[in-house]
Amino acid sequence: MANKPPLKPGSKTPVSGQYPVVGPRGGRTGQEVTSVEGRPLPPTPKPGQGYGKPDVTKHKK
Repeated sequence: MANKPPLKPGSKTPVSGQYPVVGPRGGRTGQEVTSVEGRPLPPTPKPGQGYGKPDVTKHKK
């Protein structure tokens, strides 16, 4: 089963949560960013990095 490619900086956040920063080959860097649904993902610390599968924020609507 193939992994989804990482989300790119500047793309819209699909769901609110904490996104791990992943390297060019998909390995975790140990850093995370919190992003809100619909807002653009922030720039990564280094070129070639992206964002992995989020830890989804749980809240009442």
